[in-house]
Amino acid sequence: MPKLAPTIARALPPLLATLLSFPASAATGATAHIDPRIESLLAELAKQHTFESVALSPDGRQLAWVVRRQDRPAIEVALIDGSKVRHVGLSDKPLSCNESDVAWAPDSRHLAFVSDCGNRAAGTEAKQKHLYVADTGSDAAPKRLATLSGYAHALSWSQDGKTLGFLYVVGATRRASALAAARPSLGEIGVDGLEIQRVAAVSAEGGEIRQLTPAHTHVYEFAWSPDAKRISYVGAPPPGDNNWWVAKLYVQSAQADAAPDTVVDPSTVKGPLHGLQMALPRWSPDGSQIAFIGGLMSDEGFTGGDIYSVPASGGAAPTDLTPDTHVTPSWLTWTGSQQLLVAQFSNGQSQVAEYSIDAGAAKPGRTLFTLPATIGDGSAEMALSLSRDQKRIAYIQSSYAMAPEVHAGALTTQAPPAVTALNAGLKQAWGKTESVEWDRDGLHMQGWLLYPPDYDASKSYPMIVDVHGGPSGVVTPRWPNAGFGGVPFSALGYFVFMPNPRGSYGQGEAFVQANRKDFGYGDLRDVLAGVDAIEKKLPVDDKRLGLTGWSYGGFMTMFGVTQTQRFRAAVAGAGIANWQSYYGQNLIDQWMTPFFGASVYDDPQVYAKSSAINFIKQVKTPTLVVVGERDAECPAPQSFEFWHALRAQNVPTSLVVYPNEGHRFANPANQRDVLQRALLWFQKYL
Repeated sequence: MPKLAPTIARALPPLLATLLSFPASAATGATAHIDPRIESLLAELAKQHTFESVALSPDGRQLAWVVRRQDRPAIEVALIDGSKVRHVGLSDKPLSCNESDVAWAPDSRHLAFVSDCGNRAAGTEAKQKHLYVADTGSDAAPKRLATLSGYAHALSWSQDGKTLGFLYVVGATRRASALAAARPSLGEIGVDGLEIQRVAAVSAEGGEIRQLTPAHTHVYEFAWSPDAKRISYVGAPPPGDNNWWVAKLYVQSAQADAAPDTVVDPSTVKGPLHGLQMALPRWSPDGSQIAFIGGLMSDEGFTGGDIYSVPASGGAAPTDLTPDTHVTPSWLTWTGSQQLLVAQFSNGQSQVAEYSIDAGAAKPGRTLFTLPATIGDGSAEMALSLSRDQKRIAYIQSSYAMAPEVHAGALTTQAPPAVTALNAGLKQAWGKTESVEWDRDGLHMQGWLLYPPDYDASKSYPMIVDVHGGPSGVVTPRWPNAGFGGVPFSALGYFVFMPNPRGSYGQGEAFVQANRKDFGYGDLRDVLAGVDAIEKKLPVDDKRLGLTGWSYGGFMTMFGVTQTQRFRAAVAGAGIANWQSYYGQNLIDQWMTPFFGASVYDDPQVYAKSSAINFIKQVKTPTLVVVGERDAECPAPQSFEFWHALRAQNVPTSLVVYPNEGHRFANPANQRDVLQRALLWFQKYL
């Protein structure tokens, strides 16, 4: 692991500076005796080609995708059946540069993208990013539309093809996301260096970039109206990492400095949306309505909830079109004046369905297909790319049995086939997959179970329980990468149980909200009931159970070992030990009020009752604790607090802090290291 810059290291407590100044292997001796199976597994996982986005041309004839080959993202274009693949962009193989964010123009011929493959910025080593448009019907070099001076993404053409819109942070020092590594906390906190993401636009002919939305509003998502005269967007005052949970829905003219109208304010609206979150504003074909997804969502970008609609002119409360549903819509688009295409989670699976809108309700017309897999467009889970006539579809799909590939074809009751085979040579090292279902406290639960490879029913096996993050999240089958996760444990001879307890997507919004003000209690009962159900039918050794998870799963790991001694080893990734101190440490405290019902200052006891640190005397389980140094969502001090308490109780423990990493690790070496450590920890104690 690289060392920290000396100025940063000096500002850290001596122990933290020491931990961060040595390679991870030196901190714990983790790599001294590596099981060759672990090395082989990590090497195989690292071979994966990653698709970062996919887009279907409006006429449904061509595909564009960004694929990372040997850590170099490049844009490729092909026919919808995957044939005639060719590179479209500026990079050549010897160059190490980045191309991203593909967006087809309405003419289905021109493709916009972001690239830093041009000249370096004058006097710097950093590469300057630009907006380009490639004519896919010719061999001409891509045309530069504009030079960027910050972070740009989410490219979107107006329907008349005259303007390219995008989300833009001028002078950005990081990706606009709470998952990214936080900026160093220096200067006047909350005031200095605020980075505000706005909707920007540039003419299709190129020229000056125009900022459309107000300078005092951080925009998370936006959409063009059908006539290209207006935009809708979800926005809030800065800082953007924190305030998504109090964002409002706005509509304004697609002109610089136009005054926005507030269409929905969840803080004042009455009904089921009150105090909750919104995502994915989508204009109806005639521009009179905006549909969106609203619900209790613990992470920006991982969408789930009910489908709502509201008049685009405002002045009326939003209508919940899907009350009492038992699935979780996650993406939608209008396919007619009274019809929606919806991607949703259902009982741990991905589903695509048609909805008809009638008398203020969205009624499921038919489910087109259900997949034991994860689908998305690369930029967001469950997002799909659809042709203009809604007859063809494209997305990236992976499962426990199939590595990621682009799937595309006709939109019918049969899921479209894979049209790429870039990962076809990867070998599945883990065992078979099984969906497990059980009931607890009147609720129905589902989870995924991976068997050990070469499973023998006459033998007894250890099992690792991997709890997902969120809590508003879900486990759907997906091919693992070389980072932290439960699937690789199966390859080393474990059963791996990945439950979807209360609080998860896939059983309806009431189920998502079932652990509000109750973190760690009902959901832990659900997890243990799932373990019991598995042990009744399979040869799992109850004396060799492990517990792990990241983010909320890291909290569940820390809390779980204080509530039961059933687990003989644990690995807590980016966890939360003390909800009371966490409230004042994290950079996203706005998410907590919807879940806890009040701030920690108004109701400290609801936070205290779920804090693992208050039950620390009960822990006996050896626990490895890992976290990113610059995690904005689950700050490193939470891991320090838990590790320090375990050490004081003489419980076997180890803490590893990864430099310059945020909530989602970006450095491949660190991703591999944290997985390797977890594998070795369970190997030692189970």
